[in-house]
Amino acid sequence: MDAQIAKLKEWIDGSDNIVFFGGAGVSTESGIPDFRSVDGLYNQQYKYPPETILSHSFFMAEPEEFYRFYRAKMLALDAQPNAAHLKLAAWERAGKCRAVITQNIDGLHQKAGSREVLELHGSVLRNHCMRCRKPYDVRDIAAGTGVPKCACGGMIKPDVVLYEESLDSGTINKSVSYIAAADILIIGGTSLAVYPAAGLIDYYRGRRLVLVNKTETPADRRADLVIHGAIGEVFSQL
Repeated sequence: MDAQIAKLKEWIDGSDNIVFFGGAGVSTESGIPDFRSVDGLYNQQYKYPPETILSHSFFMAEPEEFYRFYRAKMLALDAQPNAAHLKLAAWERAGKCRAVITQNIDGLHQKAGSREVLELHGSVLRNHCMRCRKPYDVRDIAAGTGVPKCACGGMIKPDVVLYEESLDSGTINKSVSYIAAADILIIGGTSLAVYPAAGLIDYYRGRRLVLVNKTETPADRRADLVIHGAIGEVFSQL
């Protein structure tokens, strides 16, 4: 792994057009559980499967059960950025990293200092009334019980993309532009199993596709450099 990390560091030192595409593995080292690992949410037992609870139709039909799960399992407001988040923010300040494209909804990239963060699946930090669109802070949601309601009587919804909902087209288009123009595309902490997000990497046309993940992914064979390891540990050496 030392030789691979040295190669990646050489590439990074020589580039000012890096784009990072990340998933749940970026946040697990900050104590936020992922969905598909052995200990992830999809492998725990609930009254309903997590993918059912986190669907638009379930949210509309059973909002109280949705929020019971959501507050218990999806909010980690005390989590802090790890070495990967901090390194990406440092690269941006140095003029090297053009954008972070993330499937995560925890806001840790922004907490670390990254500014150009494209959140494919939204963010728990933003919430709005479905009737009048009034915004609500996530702390209001976390501190409450039952279904949060706006002063107008409307139900409050997190600005996260639930199952059965479409990704924001503006975020998708901007992500495609960054990826297509990147010198180096680093993919980290993702199994590349969630579509359409995972399909965005197909727009990369460069010759320095880097994968950093604990396990193999479907894109390993396409990559120019593959590092199997915890992304925080890898990035702390760069």
